[in-house]
Amino acid sequence: MTVGPDSGVRQPAPLREAVALVTHANSSDVSDVSRRHVTSVNVLTWLRSLELMQSLLAWAEDLARQLLEDALPRRWAHVQGVAARARSLAPASADIELLEAAAWLHDIGYLPELAQTGLHALDGARYLRDIQHAPQMLCRLVAHHSCAVVEAEERDLADVLRREFEPPPQPLADALTFCDMTTSPDGEPVNVDRRLAEILHRYGSEHLVSRSIRRAAPMILRAVDRVMASPSDSLSWGMLRAWTGTSTPAADGDLGV
Repeated sequence: MTVGPDSGVRQPAPLREAVALVTHANSSDVSDVSRRHVTSVNVLTWLRSLELMQSLLAWAEDLARQLLEDALPRRWAHVQGVAARARSLAPASADIELLEAAAWLHDIGYLPELAQTGLHALDGARYLRDIQHAPQMLCRLVAHHSCAVVEAEERDLADVLRREFEPPPQPLADALTFCDMTTSPDGEPVNVDRRLAEILHRYGSEHLVSRSIRRAAPMILRAVDRVMASPSDSLSWGMLRAWTGTSTPAADGDLGV
């Protein structure tokens, strides 16, 4: 499977074109603003922002589907589950939409055609930045998801990761970690402790990924705790309670952390 600019993978329109459309729509109304009620202007701005975020989500889901559905179906099941968790966080906002886009795309670096360094978070983020020209914050989220810097240290890639991608704001990073680490390889809700145990079981105690996950576990658990401690008006608590149930560890498969 080829995934470059000249490949058979359909490339969605660059997101900057959508930004340009919104900017143009805003600027075309400037002469008329004085004749409108300020509430109407605010509503129009909000609608345009929502439209842009919906475009981002549609693009992210479509790209993840193209890259993963046939090539890595189990990974595709996982990212669908992670995206569902992101979608259930509330209230709806640009950050939540960005989080869901990152949930769709966080594991694309496992695709063999994208795997250049072996660090899937870095490989996926580079593809999004260099080939898809994705928003910077989206690339940062993918690059650092689920404490990826720890595995980067194990691979002697930590300086490269930090140099190319600044860590995202902690609330967004925590939320993506929560969504990823409470979702099983098959996309089902799972307790974070069971998720960590499943990864260790699948890779074996001496594997680089196992060493990384043991070191990252305290940070992952703190991130999950911070999300669970969020005020009730910023999280869907009914869904959260469902996520904290248990699930049978998955058998060995194609999905990593």
